[in-house]
Amino acid sequence: MQRKLLLCLAATAALAACKQEPAAPPAAAPTAPAPAPTHAFASAINAGDFGELVKTLASDEFEGRAPGSPGEELTVNYIRDQMQRIGLQPGNGDSWFQEVPMTETTADPNTVLKIQRGQDNQELKFGTDMVIGSRRGEPEIKIDASDMVFVGYGVDAPEQNWNDYAGQDWKGKTVVMFVNDPGFHVDDAKLFDGKRMTYYGRWTYKFEEAARKGAAAALIIHDTAGAAYGWDVVKNSWGGPQYDLPAAEDKEPRLQAQGWLSAEAARKLFADAGLDLDKAYKDANKRGFKPVPLQAALSLDLKSTIEQKKSRNVVGVLPGSKRADEAVLYMAHWDHLGKHEGEEGDNIYNGAVDNATGVAGILEIADAMAHQQTPPERSVVFLAVTLEESGLLGSQYYVNHPTFPLDKIAGVINIDAMSVNGRARDMTVTGFGSSELEDILKPLATAKGRTLHAETSVQSGFYFRSDHFNFAKAGVPALYADGGEDLIDGGVEAGKRAAEAYGKDHYHGPKDEYDPATWKVDGAIEDLELLYGVGQQLAGGDAWPNWYEGNPFKANRDAMMKGRSGEIGK
Repeated sequence: MQRKLLLCLAATAALAACKQEPAAPPAAAPTAPAPAPTHAFASAINAGDFGELVKTLASDEFEGRAPGSPGEELTVNYIRDQMQRIGLQPGNGDSWFQEVPMTETTADPNTVLKIQRGQDNQELKFGTDMVIGSRRGEPEIKIDASDMVFVGYGVDAPEQNWNDYAGQDWKGKTVVMFVNDPGFHVDDAKLFDGKRMTYYGRWTYKFEEAARKGAAAALIIHDTAGAAYGWDVVKNSWGGPQYDLPAAEDKEPRLQAQGWLSAEAARKLFADAGLDLDKAYKDANKRGFKPVPLQAALSLDLKSTIEQKKSRNVVGVLPGSKRADEAVLYMAHWDHLGKHEGEEGDNIYNGAVDNATGVAGILEIADAMAHQQTPPERSVVFLAVTLEESGLLGSQYYVNHPTFPLDKIAGVINIDAMSVNGRARDMTVTGFGSSELEDILKPLATAKGRTLHAETSVQSGFYFRSDHFNFAKAGVPALYADGGEDLIDGGVEAGKRAAEAYGKDHYHGPKDEYDPATWKVDGAIEDLELLYGVGQQLAGGDAWPNWYEGNPFKANRDAMMKGRSGEIGK
Protein backbone atom coordinates (compact mmCIF):
# COMPACT_ATOMS: atom_id res chain seq x y z
CA MET A 1 0.00 0.00 0.00
CA GLN A 2 1.13 1.09 0.10
CA ARG A 3 2.28 6.29 3.43
CA LYS A 4 3.05 6.55 -0.30
CA LEU A 5 -0.68 6.81 -0.83
CA LEU A 6 -0.86 9.84 1.37
CA LEU A 7 1.32 11.66 -1.10
CA CYS A 8 -1.53 11.27 -3.55
CA LEU A 9 -4.18 12.78 -1.28
CA ALA A 10 -4.89 15.81 -3.41
CA ALA A 11 -5.15 13.78 -6.59
CA THR A 12 -8.39 11.79 -6.50
CA ALA A 13 -7.68 9.86 -9.65
CA ALA A 14 -4.20 9.05 -8.49
CA LEU A 15 -5.50 7.87 -5.16
CA ALA A 16 -7.82 5.49 -6.93
CA ALA A 17 -4.94 3.92 -8.77
CA CYS A 18 -2.56 3.75 -5.81
CA LYS A 19 -1.79 0.38 -4.33
CA GLN A 20 -4.28 -1.68 -6.21
CA GLU A 21 -2.43 -3.33 -9.07
CA PRO A 22 0.21 -5.89 -8.13
CA ALA A 23 3.53 -5.74 -9.93
CA ALA A 24 4.60 -8.79 -11.88
CA PRO A 25 8.07 -10.01 -10.86
CA PRO A 26 10.21 -11.04 -13.83
CA ALA A 27 11.94 -14.40 -13.99
CA ALA A 28 14.91 -15.07 -11.72
CA ALA A 29 18.27 -13.78 -12.92
CA PRO A 30 21.93 -14.67 -12.30
CA THR A 31 23.66 -13.22 -9.29
CA ALA A 32 25.23 -9.81 -9.89
CA PRO A 33 27.72 -8.01 -7.63
CA ALA A 34 26.70 -4.88 -5.75
CA PRO A 35 28.39 -1.62 -6.80
CA ALA A 36 31.59 -0.75 -4.96
CA PRO A 37 31.05 1.97 -2.30
CA THR A 38 32.41 5.41 -3.20
CA HIS A 39 30.82 7.57 -0.48
CA ALA A 40 32.24 8.21 3.00
CA PHE A 41 29.34 7.73 5.40
CA ALA A 42 28.95 9.34 8.81
CA SER A 43 27.15 7.64 11.70
CA ALA A 44 24.66 10.45 12.36
CA ILE A 45 21.45 10.72 10.34
CA ASN A 46 22.18 13.34 7.68
CA ALA A 47 21.01 14.52 4.28
CA GLY A 48 24.21 13.65 2.41
CA ASP A 49 24.20 9.98 3.40
CA PHE A 50 20.45 9.70 2.92
CA GLY A 51 20.73 11.16 -0.59
CA GLU A 52 23.60 8.85 -1.51
CA LEU A 53 21.65 5.77 -0.47
CA VAL A 54 18.54 6.85 -2.37
CA LYS A 55 20.56 7.81 -5.44
CA THR A 56 22.12 4.35 -5.64
CA LEU A 57 18.98 2.35 -4.93
CA ALA A 58 16.97 4.40 -7.43
CA SER A 59 19.65 4.44 -10.13
CA ASP A 60 19.02 3.10 -13.61
CA GLU A 61 21.67 0.48 -12.88
CA PHE A 62 19.28 -1.13 -10.39
CA GLU A 63 16.57 -1.29 -13.10
CA GLY A 64 13.64 -0.45 -10.83
CA ARG A 65 14.38 -3.19 -8.27
CA ALA A 66 11.93 -5.80 -9.58
CA PRO A 67 11.88 -9.06 -7.63
CA GLY A 68 13.60 -11.86 -9.52
CA SER A 69 15.47 -9.49 -11.85
CA PRO A 70 19.14 -8.43 -12.06
CA GLY A 71 17.94 -5.39 -10.12
CA GLU A 72 17.04 -7.62 -7.18
CA GLU A 73 20.57 -9.00 -7.06
CA LEU A 74 22.09 -5.53 -7.05
CA THR A 75 19.58 -4.30 -4.48
CA VAL A 76 19.76 -7.03 -1.88
CA ASN A 77 23.55 -7.19 -2.11
CA TYR A 78 23.82 -3.41 -1.73
CA ILE A 79 21.54 -3.44 1.33
CA ARG A 80 23.55 -6.32 2.81
CA ASP A 81 26.81 -4.45 2.20
CA GLN A 82 25.44 -1.33 3.88
CA MET A 83 24.33 -3.35 6.88
CA GLN A 84 27.80 -4.87 7.11
CA ARG A 85 29.40 -1.41 6.86
CA ILE A 86 27.19 -0.16 9.68
CA GLY A 87 28.19 -3.04 11.91
CA LEU A 88 24.98 -5.06 12.01
CA GLN A 89 24.99 -8.85 12.21
CA PRO A 90 23.23 -11.27 9.83
CA GLY A 91 19.63 -11.34 10.99
CA ASN A 92 18.45 -14.74 9.80
CA GLY A 93 20.73 -17.16 11.59
CA ASP A 94 24.08 -16.80 9.83
CA SER A 95 22.46 -15.34 6.70
CA TRP A 96 21.56 -11.82 5.67
CA PHE A 97 18.77 -13.15 3.47
CA GLN A 98 15.41 -14.82 3.95
CA GLU A 99 14.17 -16.60 0.84
CA VAL A 100 10.50 -15.89 0.07
CA PRO A 101 8.58 -18.38 -2.09
CA MET A 102 5.75 -17.02 -4.22
CA THR A 103 3.01 -18.46 -6.37
CA GLU A 104 2.09 -16.73 -9.62
CA THR A 105 -1.52 -17.36 -10.65
CA THR A 106 -2.97 -16.13 -13.94
CA ALA A 107 -6.70 -16.72 -14.31
CA ASP A 108 -8.19 -17.46 -17.70
CA PRO A 109 -9.79 -14.14 -18.76
CA ASN A 110 -12.49 -16.09 -20.61
CA THR A 111 -13.85 -17.38 -17.28
CA VAL A 112 -17.56 -16.77 -16.71
CA LEU A 113 -19.71 -16.95 -13.60
CA LYS A 114 -22.90 -18.90 -14.20
CA ILE A 115 -25.87 -17.90 -12.07
CA GLN A 116 -28.92 -20.14 -12.09
CA ARG A 117 -32.33 -19.17 -10.74
CA GLY A 118 -34.92 -21.81 -11.53
CA GLN A 119 -34.92 -22.22 -15.29
CA ASP A 120 -33.21 -18.89 -15.80
CA ASN A 121 -29.45 -18.96 -16.48
CA GLN A 122 -27.20 -15.91 -16.56
CA GLU A 123 -23.50 -15.61 -17.39
CA LEU A 124 -21.31 -12.84 -15.96
CA LYS A 125 -18.25 -11.93 -18.02
CA PHE A 126 -14.76 -11.39 -16.61
CA GLY A 127 -13.78 -7.72 -16.50
CA THR A 128 -17.19 -6.40 -17.47
CA ASP A 129 -19.55 -7.88 -14.89
CA MET A 130 -17.11 -9.40 -12.43
CA VAL A 131 -13.54 -10.37 -11.67
CA ILE A 132 -12.65 -13.69 -10.09
CA GLY A 133 -9.56 -15.52 -8.91
CA SER A 134 -8.25 -18.12 -6.50
CA ARG A 135 -5.44 -18.07 -3.92
CA ARG A 136 -5.20 -21.85 -3.65
CA GLY A 137 -2.52 -22.31 -6.30
CA GLU A 138 -4.64 -24.88 -8.12
CA PRO A 139 -4.84 -25.02 -11.95
CA GLU A 140 -8.59 -25.62 -11.88
CA ILE A 141 -11.33 -24.70 -9.42
CA LYS A 142 -14.85 -26.05 -9.92
CA ILE A 143 -17.89 -24.89 -7.98
CA ASP A 144 -21.26 -26.42 -8.79
CA ALA A 145 -24.57 -24.82 -7.80
CA SER A 146 -23.39 -23.00 -4.67
CA ASP A 147 -26.25 -21.21 -2.92
CA MET A 148 -25.78 -17.43 -2.99
CA VAL A 149 -26.52 -15.43 0.17
CA PHE A 150 -26.24 -11.70 0.84
CA VAL A 151 -24.36 -11.16 4.13
CA GLY A 152 -24.42 -7.37 4.42
CA TYR A 153 -20.85 -6.22 5.06
CA GLY A 154 -19.52 -9.72 5.78
CA VAL A 155 -18.28 -8.66 9.22
CA ASP A 156 -17.89 -10.62 12.43
CA ALA A 157 -16.63 -8.08 15.00
CA PRO A 158 -17.25 -9.24 18.59
CA GLU A 159 -16.01 -5.99 20.14
CA GLN A 160 -18.56 -4.13 18.00
CA ASN A 161 -21.33 -6.60 18.87
CA TRP A 162 -21.76 -7.20 15.14
CA ASN A 163 -21.96 -10.53 13.29
CA ASP A 164 -23.34 -10.69 9.77
CA TYR A 165 -22.80 -14.47 9.75
CA ALA A 166 -24.62 -15.37 12.97
CA GLY A 167 -26.81 -18.44 13.17
CA GLN A 168 -26.07 -20.22 9.88
CA ASP A 169 -23.88 -22.94 8.41
CA TRP A 170 -21.88 -21.42 5.56
CA LYS A 171 -20.10 -24.48 4.26
CA GLY A 172 -20.12 -24.57 0.45
CA LYS A 173 -22.09 -21.35 0.03
CA THR A 174 -21.25 -18.20 -1.95
CA VAL A 175 -21.50 -15.04 0.12
CA VAL A 176 -22.14 -11.62 -1.42
CA MET A 177 -21.31 -8.46 0.52
CA PHE A 178 -20.63 -4.73 0.50
CA VAL A 179 -17.18 -3.14 0.71
CA ASN A 180 -16.19 -0.85 3.62
CA ASP A 181 -17.68 -0.82 7.13
CA PRO A 182 -21.21 -0.75 8.50
CA GLY A 183 -22.13 2.89 8.84
CA PHE A 184 -20.16 4.13 5.84
CA HIS A 185 -22.87 4.15 3.17
CA VAL A 186 -25.51 5.69 5.45
CA ASP A 187 -23.12 8.18 7.07
CA ASP A 188 -23.79 6.83 10.56
CA ALA A 189 -20.93 7.96 12.80
CA LYS A 190 -22.20 5.72 15.61
CA LEU A 191 -21.37 2.52 13.74
CA PHE A 192 -17.78 1.29 13.86
CA ASP A 193 -15.48 4.31 13.33
CA GLY A 194 -17.84 6.36 11.19
CA LYS A 195 -16.16 7.42 7.97
CA ARG A 196 -12.82 6.00 9.05
CA MET A 197 -12.32 2.55 7.58
CA THR A 198 -11.44 -0.18 10.04
CA TYR A 199 -9.82 -3.51 9.25
CA TYR A 200 -13.31 -4.95 8.80
CA GLY A 201 -13.92 -2.66 5.86
CA ARG A 202 -10.97 -3.91 3.79
CA TRP A 203 -11.78 -6.34 1.01
CA THR A 204 -8.92 -8.58 2.15
CA TYR A 205 -10.57 -9.06 5.55
CA LYS A 206 -13.90 -9.90 3.96
CA PHE A 207 -12.43 -12.73 1.92
CA GLU A 208 -10.48 -14.01 4.92
CA GLU A 209 -13.57 -14.01 7.13
CA ALA A 210 -15.69 -15.77 4.50
CA ALA A 211 -13.03 -18.50 4.30
CA ARG A 212 -12.98 -18.86 8.09
CA LYS A 213 -16.75 -19.32 8.01
CA GLY A 214 -16.39 -22.16 5.50
CA ALA A 215 -17.82 -20.49 2.40
CA ALA A 216 -16.81 -21.80 -1.03
CA ALA A 217 -16.70 -18.37 -2.67
CA ALA A 218 -17.14 -14.70 -1.84
CA LEU A 219 -18.08 -11.73 -4.03
CA ILE A 220 -17.82 -8.07 -3.03
CA ILE A 221 -20.18 -5.54 -4.58
CA HIS A 222 -18.18 -2.65 -5.97
CA ASP A 223 -19.02 0.99 -5.40
CA THR A 224 -16.51 3.75 -6.02
CA ALA A 225 -17.04 5.64 -2.77
CA GLY A 226 -16.82 2.55 -0.58
CA ALA A 227 -13.78 1.10 -2.31
CA ALA A 228 -12.06 4.49 -2.86
CA TYR A 229 -11.37 3.58 -6.50
CA GLY A 230 -13.36 2.91 -9.64
CA TRP A 231 -14.27 -0.32 -11.38
CA ASP A 232 -11.40 0.07 -13.86
CA VAL A 233 -8.92 -0.22 -10.99
CA VAL A 234 -10.54 -3.48 -9.88
CA LYS A 235 -10.58 -4.81 -13.42
CA ASN A 236 -6.96 -3.90 -14.11
CA SER A 237 -5.72 -5.15 -10.76
CA TRP A 238 -7.35 -8.57 -11.10
CA GLY A 239 -6.32 -9.08 -14.71
CA GLY A 240 -3.00 -10.74 -15.50
CA PRO A 241 -0.66 -12.49 -13.03
CA GLN A 242 -1.50 -12.40 -9.33
CA TYR A 243 1.04 -13.19 -6.61
CA ASP A 244 0.67 -14.89 -3.29
CA LEU A 245 2.58 -17.01 -0.85
CA PRO A 246 2.09 -20.72 -1.46
CA ALA A 247 -1.06 -22.01 0.20
CA ALA A 248 1.06 -24.13 2.56
CA GLU A 249 2.49 -20.88 3.99
CA ASP A 250 -0.91 -19.56 5.01
CA LYS A 251 -2.13 -20.33 8.51
CA GLU A 252 -5.66 -19.33 7.53
CA PRO A 253 -8.10 -21.19 5.23
CA ARG A 254 -8.51 -19.91 1.68
CA LEU A 255 -11.66 -19.66 -0.40
CA GLN A 256 -12.00 -21.69 -3.55
CA ALA A 257 -12.74 -18.44 -5.40
CA GLN A 258 -13.04 -14.77 -4.57
CA GLY A 259 -13.79 -11.65 -6.56
CA TRP A 260 -15.91 -8.58 -7.18
CA LEU A 261 -19.24 -7.82 -8.82
CA SER A 262 -19.76 -4.59 -10.73
CA ALA A 263 -22.49 -2.36 -9.34
CA GLU A 264 -24.62 -3.04 -12.43
CA ALA A 265 -24.28 -6.81 -12.16
CA ALA A 266 -25.11 -6.67 -8.46
CA ARG A 267 -28.19 -4.54 -9.04
CA LYS A 268 -29.52 -7.08 -11.54
CA LEU A 269 -28.68 -10.00 -9.22
CA PHE A 270 -30.72 -8.38 -6.45
CA ALA A 271 -33.58 -7.35 -8.71
CA ASP A 272 -33.93 -10.86 -10.08
CA ALA A 273 -34.29 -12.04 -6.48
CA GLY A 274 -37.03 -9.48 -5.87
CA LEU A 275 -34.72 -7.25 -3.83
CA ASP A 276 -33.80 -3.60 -4.10
CA LEU A 277 -30.05 -2.91 -3.85
CA ASP A 278 -30.56 0.59 -2.43
CA LYS A 279 -32.78 -0.78 0.33
CA ALA A 280 -30.22 -3.51 0.98
CA TYR A 281 -27.63 -0.82 1.75
CA LYS A 282 -29.97 0.61 4.38
CA ASP A 283 -30.90 -2.76 5.88
CA ALA A 284 -27.28 -3.93 6.10
CA ASN A 285 -26.44 -0.91 8.26
CA LYS A 286 -28.89 -1.85 10.99
CA ARG A 287 -27.89 -3.84 14.04
CA GLY A 288 -29.43 -7.29 13.98
CA PHE A 289 -29.18 -7.58 10.18
CA LYS A 290 -29.96 -11.12 9.01
CA PRO A 291 -28.46 -12.74 5.89
CA VAL A 292 -30.75 -12.77 2.86
CA PRO A 293 -30.86 -15.70 0.38
CA LEU A 294 -30.54 -14.48 -3.20
CA GLN A 295 -32.57 -17.39 -4.57
CA ALA A 296 -29.74 -18.23 -6.95
CA ALA A 297 -26.89 -20.72 -7.31
CA LEU A 298 -23.39 -20.03 -8.61
CA SER A 299 -21.35 -22.37 -10.78
CA LEU A 300 -17.77 -21.78 -11.88
CA ASP A 301 -15.01 -23.54 -13.80
CA LEU A 302 -11.92 -21.40 -13.15
CA LYS A 303 -8.75 -22.42 -14.96
CA SER A 304 -5.44 -20.74 -14.06
CA THR A 305 -1.79 -20.95 -15.04
CA ILE A 306 0.39 -21.57 -11.97
CA GLU A 307 4.12 -20.90 -11.57
CA GLN A 308 6.37 -21.07 -8.50
CA LYS A 309 9.00 -18.32 -8.03
CA LYS A 310 11.27 -16.90 -5.30
CA SER A 311 12.60 -13.59 -3.97
CA ARG A 312 14.42 -12.45 -0.79
CA ASN A 313 14.06 -10.31 2.31
CA VAL A 314 17.22 -8.75 3.76
CA VAL A 315 17.58 -8.97 7.55
CA GLY A 316 20.20 -7.35 9.77
CA VAL A 317 20.25 -7.15 13.56
CA LEU A 318 21.94 -5.02 16.19
CA PRO A 319 22.12 -7.38 19.21
CA GLY A 320 20.83 -5.96 22.48
CA SER A 321 23.23 -5.31 25.33
CA LYS A 322 20.97 -6.64 28.12
CA ARG A 323 17.84 -8.31 26.70
CA ALA A 324 19.01 -9.56 23.33
CA ASP A 325 16.06 -11.97 23.12
CA GLU A 326 13.67 -9.00 22.87
CA ALA A 327 13.49 -6.82 19.78
CA VAL A 328 12.34 -3.61 18.14
CA LEU A 329 11.89 -3.87 14.38
CA TYR A 330 12.34 -1.23 11.66
CA MET A 331 11.18 -2.13 8.18
CA ALA A 332 10.89 -0.85 4.61
CA HIS A 333 10.19 -2.59 1.32
CA TRP A 334 13.00 -2.59 -1.24
CA ASP A 335 11.03 -3.70 -4.31
CA HIS A 336 9.53 -1.57 -7.04
CA LEU A 337 8.12 -2.09 -10.54
CA GLY A 338 11.28 -2.84 -12.48
CA LYS A 339 12.09 -2.31 -16.13
CA HIS A 340 9.20 -2.46 -18.60
CA GLU A 341 10.67 -4.10 -21.69
CA GLY A 342 9.20 -2.90 -24.97
CA GLU A 343 7.92 0.36 -23.50
CA GLU A 344 9.06 3.42 -25.47
CA GLY A 345 11.13 6.12 -23.83
CA ASP A 346 12.20 5.83 -20.20
CA ASN A 347 11.04 2.35 -19.26
CA ILE A 348 12.74 2.05 -15.84
CA TYR A 349 10.41 2.55 -12.90
CA ASN A 350 13.09 3.66 -10.45
CA GLY A 351 10.96 3.96 -7.30
CA ALA A 352 13.01 6.72 -5.67
CA VAL A 353 10.33 7.93 -3.25
CA ASP A 354 8.60 4.55 -3.32
CA ASN A 355 10.57 3.14 -1.63
CA ALA A 356 14.29 3.88 -1.93
CA THR A 357 13.62 6.58 0.66
CA GLY A 358 12.30 4.03 3.15
CA VAL A 359 15.26 1.68 2.70
CA ALA A 360 17.68 4.59 3.01
CA GLY A 361 15.75 5.64 6.12
CA ILE A 362 16.11 2.35 7.99
CA LEU A 363 19.81 2.21 7.06
CA GLU A 364 20.37 5.73 8.39
CA ILE A 365 18.58 4.83 11.63
CA ALA A 366 20.62 1.62 11.88
CA ASP A 367 23.84 3.59 11.54
CA ALA A 368 22.83 6.05 14.24
CA MET A 369 21.67 3.34 16.60
CA ALA A 370 24.77 1.20 16.08
CA HIS A 371 26.95 4.15 17.10
CA GLN A 372 24.92 5.73 19.88
CA GLN A 373 26.73 6.27 23.17
CA THR A 374 24.53 3.87 25.16
CA PRO A 375 23.89 0.64 23.23
CA PRO A 376 20.27 -0.47 22.99
CA GLU A 377 19.28 -2.97 25.67
CA ARG A 378 16.96 -4.79 23.30
CA SER A 379 18.01 -6.08 19.91
CA VAL A 380 17.00 -3.95 16.93
CA VAL A 381 16.06 -5.68 13.67
CA PHE A 382 16.35 -3.88 10.35
CA LEU A 383 14.20 -5.63 7.77
CA ALA A 384 14.08 -4.80 4.04
CA VAL A 385 11.24 -6.81 2.56
CA THR A 386 10.39 -7.87 -0.97
CA LEU A 387 7.09 -8.14 -2.84
CA GLU A 388 5.27 -5.29 -1.13
CA GLU A 389 4.07 -4.13 -4.52
CA SER A 390 2.69 -7.63 -5.15
CA GLY A 391 0.55 -7.81 -2.03
CA LEU A 392 2.77 -7.35 1.07
CA LEU A 393 4.12 -10.87 0.57
CA GLY A 394 7.65 -10.43 1.92
CA SER A 395 6.43 -9.06 5.23
CA GLN A 396 3.73 -11.72 5.42
CA TYR A 397 6.37 -14.40 4.99
CA TYR A 398 8.54 -12.83 7.70
CA VAL A 399 5.59 -12.77 10.11
CA ASN A 400 5.05 -16.46 9.36
CA HIS A 401 8.79 -17.13 9.89
CA PRO A 402 10.01 -14.40 12.27
CA THR A 403 13.62 -14.21 13.35
CA PHE A 404 12.34 -13.18 16.80
CA PRO A 405 9.14 -14.63 18.30
CA LEU A 406 6.31 -12.16 17.77
CA ASP A 407 5.68 -11.97 21.52
CA LYS A 408 9.29 -10.82 21.91
CA ILE A 409 8.91 -7.92 19.45
CA ALA A 410 8.05 -4.78 21.44
CA GLY A 411 7.01 -2.77 18.38
CA VAL A 412 7.38 -2.30 14.62
CA ILE A 413 8.19 0.97 12.82
CA ASN A 414 7.49 0.99 9.08
CA ILE A 415 8.91 3.55 6.63
CA ASP A 416 7.25 3.62 3.22
CA ALA A 417 7.63 6.51 0.76
CA MET A 418 9.05 9.44 2.72
CA SER A 419 8.08 13.00 1.99
CA VAL A 420 10.72 14.97 0.06
CA ASN A 421 8.71 18.19 0.16
CA GLY A 422 10.55 19.84 3.04
CA ARG A 423 9.95 20.35 6.75
CA ALA A 424 6.41 20.42 8.08
CA ARG A 425 4.60 21.72 11.14
CA ASP A 426 2.71 18.43 11.45
CA MET A 427 3.27 14.70 11.05
CA THR A 428 0.87 12.23 9.54
CA VAL A 429 0.28 9.04 11.51
CA THR A 430 -1.53 6.64 9.23
CA GLY A 431 -4.04 4.79 11.37
CA PHE A 432 -3.81 7.50 14.04
CA GLY A 433 -5.21 6.35 17.37
CA SER A 434 -4.16 2.72 16.95
CA SER A 435 -1.43 1.91 19.43
CA GLU A 436 0.59 3.15 22.39
CA LEU A 437 3.60 3.62 20.10
CA GLU A 438 2.01 6.99 19.38
CA ASP A 439 2.47 7.86 23.07
CA ILE A 440 6.22 7.61 22.50
CA LEU A 441 6.16 9.60 19.26
CA LYS A 442 3.94 12.45 20.46
CA PRO A 443 6.28 14.15 22.98
CA LEU A 444 9.19 13.79 20.55
CA ALA A 445 7.16 15.51 17.83
CA THR A 446 5.92 18.16 20.26
CA ALA A 447 9.50 19.01 21.16
CA LYS A 448 10.06 19.73 17.46
CA GLY A 449 6.96 21.93 17.31
CA ARG A 450 5.01 19.34 15.33
CA THR A 451 1.52 17.97 15.84
CA LEU A 452 0.32 14.47 15.02
CA HIS A 453 -2.84 13.76 13.09
CA ALA A 454 -4.51 11.07 11.01
CA GLU A 455 -4.28 10.76 7.27
CA THR A 456 -6.73 13.00 5.44
CA SER A 457 -8.65 10.27 3.58
CA VAL A 458 -9.46 8.06 6.57
CA GLN A 459 -12.18 6.21 4.67
CA SER A 460 -9.64 4.64 2.31
CA GLY A 461 -7.97 2.32 4.81
CA PHE A 462 -4.36 3.28 4.07
CA TYR A 463 -3.18 1.68 7.32
CA PHE A 464 -3.92 -1.73 5.82
CA ARG A 465 -1.94 -1.16 2.62
CA SER A 466 1.70 -1.31 3.68
CA ASP A 467 3.93 -3.95 5.24
CA HIS A 468 3.40 -3.10 8.90
CA PHE A 469 -0.16 -4.39 8.47
CA ASN A 470 0.95 -8.03 8.51
CA PHE A 471 2.51 -7.44 11.93
CA ALA A 472 -0.56 -5.57 13.11
CA LYS A 473 -2.86 -8.34 11.96
CA ALA A 474 -0.76 -10.82 13.96
CA GLY A 475 -1.08 -8.53 17.00
CA VAL A 476 2.30 -6.75 17.09
CA PRO A 477 1.89 -2.97 17.62
CA ALA A 478 3.05 -1.11 14.51
CA LEU A 479 3.65 2.57 13.75
CA TYR A 480 3.40 4.06 10.25
CA ALA A 481 4.23 7.77 10.32
CA ASP A 482 6.14 10.34 8.31
CA GLY A 483 5.84 13.59 6.45
CA GLY A 484 3.26 16.26 6.96
CA GLU A 485 0.78 18.35 5.04
CA ASP A 486 1.41 21.81 6.54
CA LEU A 487 4.80 22.68 5.04
CA ILE A 488 6.91 25.36 6.70
CA ASP A 489 7.65 26.66 3.22
CA GLY A 490 4.22 27.30 1.73
CA GLY A 491 1.79 25.84 4.24
CA VAL A 492 -1.05 23.43 3.52
CA GLU A 493 -1.55 24.64 -0.05
CA ALA A 494 2.06 23.89 -0.93
CA GLY A 495 1.68 20.46 0.64
CA LYS A 496 -1.41 19.75 -1.44
CA ARG A 497 0.29 20.87 -4.65
CA ALA A 498 3.29 18.65 -3.96
CA ALA A 499 1.05 15.70 -3.19
CA GLU A 500 -0.96 16.22 -6.35
CA ALA A 501 2.16 16.51 -8.49
CA TYR A 502 3.61 13.30 -7.07
CA GLY A 503 0.38 11.38 -7.51
CA LYS A 504 -0.17 12.61 -11.04
CA ASP A 505 3.33 12.56 -12.49
CA HIS A 506 5.56 10.27 -10.44
CA TYR A 507 3.76 7.56 -8.44
CA HIS A 508 4.37 4.10 -9.94
CA GLY A 509 5.86 5.66 -13.05
CA PRO A 510 9.30 6.20 -14.60
CA LYS A 511 9.47 9.77 -13.24
CA ASP A 512 9.79 8.60 -9.64
CA GLU A 513 13.52 9.34 -9.77
CA TYR A 514 16.04 10.82 -7.37
CA ASP A 515 16.16 14.56 -8.02
CA PRO A 516 18.58 16.49 -5.77
CA ALA A 517 17.69 19.72 -7.59
CA THR A 518 14.07 19.72 -6.43
CA TRP A 519 13.95 17.41 -3.44
CA LYS A 520 13.89 19.02 0.00
CA VAL A 521 15.11 16.25 2.28
CA ASP A 522 15.43 18.29 5.48
CA GLY A 523 11.89 17.22 6.34
CA ALA A 524 12.71 13.56 5.72
CA ILE A 525 15.76 13.84 7.96
CA GLU A 526 13.65 15.32 10.76
CA ASP A 527 11.11 12.52 10.29
CA LEU A 528 13.88 9.94 10.56
CA GLU A 529 15.19 11.56 13.73
CA LEU A 530 11.73 11.29 15.29
CA LEU A 531 11.30 7.66 14.26
CA TYR A 532 14.81 6.92 15.51
CA GLY A 533 13.79 8.47 18.82
CA VAL A 534 10.81 6.12 19.10
CA GLY A 535 12.97 3.06 18.55
CA GLN A 536 15.72 4.38 20.79
CA GLN A 537 13.32 4.70 23.73
CA LEU A 538 11.66 1.37 23.04
CA ALA A 539 14.96 -0.51 22.62
CA GLY A 540 16.50 1.25 25.63
CA GLY A 541 13.65 0.44 28.03
CA ASP A 542 11.44 -2.42 29.09
CA ALA A 543 8.00 -1.18 28.01
CA TRP A 544 5.57 -3.36 26.07
CA PRO A 545 3.24 -0.99 24.20
CA ASN A 546 -0.13 -2.41 23.27
CA TRP A 547 -2.98 -1.44 21.00
CA TYR A 548 -5.49 1.03 22.36
CA GLU A 549 -8.74 -0.34 23.75
CA GLY A 550 -11.25 -1.11 21.01
CA ASN A 551 -8.63 -1.77 18.36
CA PRO A 552 -9.35 -5.05 16.51
CA PHE A 553 -5.70 -6.17 16.76
CA LYS A 554 -5.57 -5.93 20.56
CA ALA A 555 -7.08 -9.36 21.16
CA ASN A 556 -4.27 -11.07 19.25
CA ARG A 557 -1.63 -9.12 21.18
CA ASP A 558 -3.27 -9.90 24.49
CA ALA A 559 -3.42 -13.59 23.60
CA MET A 560 0.25 -13.78 22.59
CA MET A 561 1.34 -11.89 25.72
CA LYS A 562 -0.70 -14.04 28.08
CA GLY A 563 1.42 -14.91 31.06
CA ARG A 564 3.44 -11.71 30.66
CA SER A 565 0.57 -9.33 31.41
CA GLY A 566 2.57 -7.56 34.07
CA GLU A 567 4.90 -6.22 31.39
CA ILE A 568 2.27 -4.96 28.96
CA GLY A 569 1.83 -1.22 28.88
CA LYS A 570 4.66 -0.37 31.30
